[in-house]
Amino acid sequence: MPPDSYTQQELLDTFGITDPRIRSIFLNGAIERRNLSLPPLGPDDKPTTETQGDLLRKHTASGLRMGREAVERCLKDVGASLADVRYLCCVTSTGLLTPGFSALLIKDLGVERSCQRLDVVGMGCNAGLNALNAVSGWAAGHPGELAVMVCVEVCSAAYVFDGTLRSSVVNSLFGDGAAAVAVRAPGRTSGEQPSTPALLRFTSHIIPEAVDAMRYDWDDAHGKFSFYLDPEVPYVVGANAETAVERLLAGTGLHTNDVTHWVVHSGGKKVIDSVRVNLGLSRHDVRHTIGVLRDHGNLSSGSFLFSYERLRDEKAALPGDIGVLMTMGPGSTIETALVGW
Repeated sequence: MPPDSYTQQELLDTFGITDPRIRSIFLNGAIERRNLSLPPLGPDDKPTTETQGDLLRKHTASGLRMGREAVERCLKDVGASLADVRYLCCVTSTGLLTPGFSALLIKDLGVERSCQRLDVVGMGCNAGLNALNAVSGWAAGHPGELAVMVCVEVCSAAYVFDGTLRSSVVNSLFGDGAAAVAVRAPGRTSGEQPSTPALLRFTSHIIPEAVDAMRYDWDDAHGKFSFYLDPEVPYVVGANAETAVERLLAGTGLHTNDVTHWVVHSGGKKVIDSVRVNLGLSRHDVRHTIGVLRDHGNLSSGSFLFSYERLRDEKAALPGDIGVLMTMGPGSTIETALVGW
């Protein structure tokens, strides 16, 4: 994450926000702190207005810095080196680059030039599982070879400050962060036994009638891109969560109550509550989702990896346990993956 962390109150003070409605949005969203790359202060000690060009440069510089650190930490964690990486997938929705983060990171890190790569751009908060599906497929086709996925989201590069409730909902929610995960299929003849959870299957559930509910598009009034969240998003997602999980478990002989661990995208307090109620989950089931939202806000595509890291570090998963990964975002889409320890 960026080095600077702010409480919601500090952000309200920094931007001089006095509107009680907007202050309520910031202070009642179950978020305590977020790591952000704020604009520099002007002569009036208030953050300056950034152009779309400024925001894209922020996206590139901060994203490259966070992405590099995430990949390095991931490889160290699994006892691998840069020379081991054969496939690199980069996910982002907070800016457009050509060439993308995959090429920039390969150059910056000194990864082998033969490394295959993929950039998943613009899919939004659900994209981490879309990309992990592709990475898992590559790994299955290249047993024993290491694939790395990194989600890089500089949400500070996707803000509009105009005092409206629409913008304020977005501005109160998202934080900056990057997370990487390593994926490897056991070699055909190695006889190795995986000590980490296996990715068993993926499913998608698309809600076309809500295609406009979450958007990041051009705003003529501000001369930059801006993000829009429909107030009905939590209820749309919640109403479809059970169907998405049923589709994931179909044919496996498993039921929702057989799932021991839930790793759900930290989409916001109302989203988490809606998913929890519709799936019959306890607050303990989504404790890591709630904790990531509290400590970092919505980290877009990488949020579920931050929650997964907390589950892993907790060492609560036992052999034979089943887990569900769930992300949701524009489309509108709910992505799921089944994992087994």
